[in-house]
Amino acid sequence: MANDIQSLSITIAAAIGARPAQAASAIELLDGGATVPFIARYRKEVTGGLDDTQLRDLAEKLVYLRELNARRSSVIDSITQQGKMTDELAAKLNAATTKAELEDLYLPYKPKRRTRAEIARERGLGPLADAIFENRAADPAKLAEAYLNENVPDVKTALEGARDIVAEGMAENAELLKTLRDYMKANAMLRAKVVDGKQEAGAKFADYFDHTERWATAPGHRVLAMLRGWNEEMLTISVDVDQDDPAPIKPAQMKIAAAYQIAGKGEADRWLMEVAGWCWRVKLSVSLSLDLMREMRERAEEEAIHVFARNLKDLLLAAPAGSRATMGLDPGIRTGVKVAVVDGTGKLLETATVYPFPPKNDVRGAQAELASLIRKHKVDLIAIGNGTASRETERLVADLLGNLPAPKPTKVIVSEAGASVYSASQTAANEFPNLDVSLRGAVSIARRLQDPLAELVKIEPKSIGVGQYQHDVDQGKLGRSLDAVVEDAVNAVGVDLNTASAPLLARVSGVGSSLAEAIVAHRNQEGPFATRKDLMKVPRLGARTFEQCAGFLRIPGGKEPLDASAVHPEAYDVARRIVAACGRDLRSLMGDSAALKSLDPRTFIDEKFGLPTVKDILSELEKPGRDPRPSFKTATFADGVDEISDLKPGMMLEGTVTNVAAFGAFVDIGVHQDGLVHVSQLADRFIKDPHEVVKAGDVVKVRVVEVDVKRKRIALSMRKDDGAAPPPRGPDRPQASRQPMKAAPKPEKPGQGSFGAALAEAFKKK
Repeated sequence: MANDIQSLSITIAAAIGARPAQAASAIELLDGGATVPFIARYRKEVTGGLDDTQLRDLAEKLVYLRELNARRSSVIDSITQQGKMTDELAAKLNAATTKAELEDLYLPYKPKRRTRAEIARERGLGPLADAIFENRAADPAKLAEAYLNENVPDVKTALEGARDIVAEGMAENAELLKTLRDYMKANAMLRAKVVDGKQEAGAKFADYFDHTERWATAPGHRVLAMLRGWNEEMLTISVDVDQDDPAPIKPAQMKIAAAYQIAGKGEADRWLMEVAGWCWRVKLSVSLSLDLMREMRERAEEEAIHVFARNLKDLLLAAPAGSRATMGLDPGIRTGVKVAVVDGTGKLLETATVYPFPPKNDVRGAQAELASLIRKHKVDLIAIGNGTASRETERLVADLLGNLPAPKPTKVIVSEAGASVYSASQTAANEFPNLDVSLRGAVSIARRLQDPLAELVKIEPKSIGVGQYQHDVDQGKLGRSLDAVVEDAVNAVGVDLNTASAPLLARVSGVGSSLAEAIVAHRNQEGPFATRKDLMKVPRLGARTFEQCAGFLRIPGGKEPLDASAVHPEAYDVARRIVAACGRDLRSLMGDSAALKSLDPRTFIDEKFGLPTVKDILSELEKPGRDPRPSFKTATFADGVDEISDLKPGMMLEGTVTNVAAFGAFVDIGVHQDGLVHVSQLADRFIKDPHEVVKAGDVVKVRVVEVDVKRKRIALSMRKDDGAAPPPRGPDRPQASRQPMKAAPKPEKPGQGSFGAALAEAFKKK
């Protein structure tokens, strides 16, 4: 085991930019059951300060390498049992660093059905193939005459059998496969074409009806768009190399010839050159093209998952409005506007449904009901879902607020993404068993304004809808990545042990769903936890789990002041030594920046806790329980700009970034369709990654560049120069708009929620 970790740590350390000793320590902690948030926050001395990003990469690479090693053992056993293992082959197998390289080496020994080459060998044609290789000047037809028999009636049959034997050897040559694969990766072209007769049905893929670009540089979002078109049988896709090369003998064929020193001078050489061409056309080009297609998909999926993960992190760590009485409005026309009022802790106080829009048009009655609820519950914030009738509902509220005396509530447009999934979930049913599904959505809208993180953790991450082609990628990988993001976000912020819901507690390091339910049940039965140590009274919560979770759980105003901070209970003695050095009471010292900064952290280092932990403790004492999220801020939508038809080029507007993709950022400017700020329009300088400039939840100022009402496309710019050209048309500019989800017992479709209804149409999948 130790040798295994040592070997793995060397490989992983190079990949994540760390020392082998750091990687080895992290691997041991992970193998021991420690979580990434715990290791990143409380084991800095052990890992040398590896952060959560490095640790996530390490964990992912650890899984891959262990799978690779398991497969390596299986391959070695198989070849050994066949009696074909050699020292040279064993060395190559042990040196393989990728699964593809390992499988290339195993290919000649992999059990398979009888091949044409095996049949040819059974007919005695193996020596003919050897003879042709050995005597390049000889005429293969003359050589073949010596191998005719009852199973090989003529020269043509003999040479075909020899060709099959030679071609199989070429197709199973690991070094040649690597050479050809590398050549294809550097030179291959990706081509997409429309299926004949599908031009009209596949109009949304028109950008790819006759599209060619280099395989190596094809952006992930374009690859996934083309793959979706292929999946819907609207496009054909191919990866090829040398297709545009006019030479009679293509470069790929020449590489095969070079591997076997085929010069094409003698009769046998010319025959072998023809076999090399045949092998390339029939075998290698097909198999390697499939390999590149598979790798291209994996690369595109990895990029899409990365985009989703970054957007989700930004959304989860968006600024909370805080503990303020909030009214949530879930807009609707025919079915009415659903209303829910919650107090500062998120507790539901009252619900209602008003009908200000057709067919009832009860505007006065709706405003009277809302005004009554505002006065009764001293509402401070009004959260309006960004769905159908969102702007109409916002105008209704604006008119109402204009007639109310000060202080007036603040109205905020809130993303509904995932609200319908929550409303129909078992979590919502457990919270509100007697509440109508549609009203649960209004509660969620109110709560997600108060604390986005606490509310969004109740929704399956994939349903929040801030991804790029999220339904086209490996759902297992996507789920694992998003779960990691949620875990990191929850533990970065910390959780109030006495108010947190079970779904929120379940995301705390080391807890999980079962223990979260047990914690809530204990809290309901025994009352609030007085100290972190009381967690040990929860059934099945042992010392190991306590170690993992305690530092991330907060008890504000409890018996132990340090329980309100991120200082881990295991380090309380260090904190108390710091307090004693100041000659102060702990409560009076917490928050006193000047006194704490006057201390030398090195003074408090001991055998167990080093400088990183001591510095963290001092930071916590300076700002106990600090929240890493930004301060609350909202966008102000322009009056009179309610529909896409109200937009005019040159307008300056304020909006909220709802989603960031590889090709740009989508911005909600209050007209039911998100506008797209193409990556070229995000700044006056070159931007490679849109995340360099914006993140989901940012409030930004944009200029309208172009409006296509019919196609529901809005081009925006954040550049300061008015002469900027509009974002490019074509593959890098997908259709985008926003149509949020309404309550329904099914997952949201691609493009719904903050991504937009027109995007769903553009990227619709079978």
